[in-house]
Amino acid sequence: MEIKLIKTQKDYQKALKQFDEVFHAKKGTKEADQAELLAILIENYEDEHYPIEVPDPIEAIKFRMEQLEINRTELASVLGYKSRVTEVLSGKRKLSLQMIRNLHDRLKIPYEALMTDY
Repeated sequence: MEIKLIKTQKDYQKALKQFDEVFHAKKGTKEADQAELLAILIENYEDEHYPIEVPDPIEAIKFRMEQLEINRTELASVLGYKSRVTEVLSGKRKLSLQMIRNLHDRLKIPYEALMTDY
């Protein structure tokens, strides 16, 4: 199998097909090494051509709440008060540094998502 840099959409499609062929290779085999190399090349191409924007902090919080199946009352234990939850989620109150720390530490929301402008 020939592995080369991915420069075009055609190269990208070919790399995806090659990756699919070696995806389940056993660790320590030549095919597993090929899969790892293809994964790196594919990821680099996707990062350049299909970037994913950092979400709005409020959307990140709501998404994480949904993932963890927590409600506003439970979020109040992270942000401080139930009224703060309403103000933050409605956009009336900005996140404080302490709130950002708590959201990151307790809900594992990345700092990058919490510290963007909104």
